[in-house]
Amino acid sequence: MAYVVTGRCVNCRYTYCVVECPVACFWELTDPRMVVIDPGTCTDCGACVSACPIHSIWPDHEVPAEYAEWTAKNGELFAKGTNITEGTDPLESAKLIGEIQAEEKAKGWKLKEPSGAS
Repeated sequence: MAYVVTGRCVNCRYTYCVVECPVACFWELTDPRMVVIDPGTCTDCGACVSACPIHSIWPDHEVPAEYAEWTAKNGELFAKGTNITEGTDPLESAKLIGEIQAEEKAKGWKLKEPSGAS
């Protein structure tokens, strides 16, 4: 099992998850502007989940259908990014969890937040 960064991270790129990761499995992308996880490096510790303020990281077996494509995308996109191990400021376009949840609700999505999210 690995953890998956979903579309909630696009144009936000909070990096608190990166700081908590003990194995440097996060990769920063410029297109889309976000971070993703290398599933081959992730040790399934879950430290990243509670660190993400927008709950964009799910265990791969919990990823909601609405974000299912991100499981494969993490595996494909990480090689196009830059491995990061230190935090940076979020993007100016970063949203808060309430804003993201409101957008999802407007789409008719009823998502259960990832286990381990605080």
